Amino acid sequence: MAISRRSFLKLAAGAGLAAGASLAPAPVGARPPVPRLPEAVGILYDATLCIGCKACMSACKEFNGLPPEHTDPRAIWDDPLDLSPKTVNIVKLYTHGSGLAKDREVDGYAYIRRFCMHCVDPACTSACPVGALYKDARTGIVKYNPDVCIGCRYCQIACPYNIPKFQWDSPFPRIVKCQMCDHLQARGSFPACCRFCPTGASLFGEVRELLREARRRLALKEGEPTWFPLRRVDSGSHTYRAAPAYLPYIYGEKDGGGTQVLMLSSVPFAKLGLPALGEDSIASHSETVYHALYKGMLLPYLVLSGLVYLVYRNTTKKDLP
Repeated sequence: MAISRRSFLKLAAGAGLAAGASLAPAPVGARPPVPRLPEAVGILYDATLCIGCKACMSACKEFNGLPPEHTDPRAIWDDPLDLSPKTVNIVKLYTHGSGLAKDREVDGYAYIRRFCMHCVDPACTSACPVGALYKDARTGIVKYNPDVCIGCRYCQIACPYNIPKFQWDSPFPRIVKCQMCDHLQARGSFPACCRFCPTGASLFGEVRELLREARRRLALKEGEPTWFPLRRVDSGSHTYRAAPAYLPYIYGEKDGGGTQVLMLSSVPFAKLGLPALGEDSIASHSETVYHALYKGMLLPYLVLSGLVYLVYRNTTKKDLP
């Protein structure tokens, strides 16, 4: 059946307007923040207690079946420079000037652990179109299901901490990230990084208890002798030492909507490579934008209008008599 150009354009524009009118536009507000789960578990990392021994890295690889990584071909030991598909937990070093004083921003040095922060409202799970990354409904751990992953790698782009890594050299690639040793927790144990940390720099427990412990430490006076729990916040095992000069800030308490990995330090976190985020999660902002675009079918109508214009521009009288 022949159709004139004018009739075609009228029909297409009318369909777009009908689609837009089918859902009455309404004001779109920001998505409410996601609260931290009451039984959420996490890790408190105290950089002032870390001695850079990398026992956590070794334990992580052993208990998660990760291979060694050789960045120097002459090395016979594991020597990763950053997170990768073979390394999901790494201890990095900050130095400045002479680098003589530990936990000092100027002319000092400090250690920092980098691994998945297990966000309260993760950008990776929000960006994943198939639910391959998801939060455990009880513990809040951000887990990965390779059986449904389509390899789009949107999670890599979305994560503000640059955590998920993709196995580019595998014929059946997966996304690799810390899952807080959920397989050990399922057997009643806890993450290997905390289990083998000799100084208590990495401490496992419920996030509400870890927050209480972090606030206790920030209330200490510099040089005040005190007990620091080892391995688990409720283990009963402690080490005794003088309190350092902490920055009065718990990284992860509210940053980016909050995380289940909390950090204490004497050196500014930006100097340690952690991003400066507001209190709102990236996911809440991005989903607000998506909802605004699709509310009232605004985006589909704009796309349809663009297609109509392209058809009009490229259609000749010969094509549509």
